[in-house]
Amino acid sequence: MPEKTLLELRNIGFIADDRKILDDVSLTLNRGELCIITGPSGCGKSTLLKIAATLLEPTSGTVILSGAESRTLKPEEYRKRVSYCFQTPLLFGSTVMDNLAFPYLIRGQRADEEKIRQGLLRLHLDAGIVYKTIDELSGGEKQRVALLRNLQYLPEVLLLDEVTSALDDDNKQIVHQLIDELVQEHQLGVLWISHNSDEIHSASHVFHMQPVAAEAAHE
Repeated sequence: MPEKTLLELRNIGFIADDRKILDDVSLTLNRGELCIITGPSGCGKSTLLKIAATLLEPTSGTVILSGAESRTLKPEEYRKRVSYCFQTPLLFGSTVMDNLAFPYLIRGQRADEEKIRQGLLRLHLDAGIVYKTIDELSGGEKQRVALLRNLQYLPEVLLLDEVTSALDDDNKQIVHQLIDELVQEHQLGVLWISHNSDEIHSASHVFHMQPVAAEAAHE
């Protein structure tokens, strides 16, 4: 396997409630690549991303990270290297700072307040937002805070599930620019579910998905 290959999804299948969601899906992501996953609702895009994050176990096929099968890696090691950002942001605790400090806390480290401040500014969020409760945030603010939490320690692979869906056009462009910069500066590999034309056009490649044929669901 070439050294630049980060993540490989090989012959992935997934069945839920006797319905075939994914059928023999293969995809390779290299360092410094932004791959957009697109396709109609119900074609299994989010399921595929959750399998890549090891949040779901495929019915068949293999997830490979830098040449090692995911099942051979400790879950905590894998999830430090492969970071998943949900479409619906999952914030916890009471405040924004509770969320942004969490990646440091689980590593036994003190939160880097300057790094957090710089990240907020890059996402066009006021530094004072750290004192807000999560209930005070708009949907778009929650999405950006959740994304920034995932970026406090840069992973090797970043998995994004329609993370700009609650943002206006200006803030979509801000997030898009930040992700592009991280890919270029740090050679991240990014899998991004998106229907945004700007994000699609700037991708290294686009992976189009289609629903599994109904007749195949009962094979």
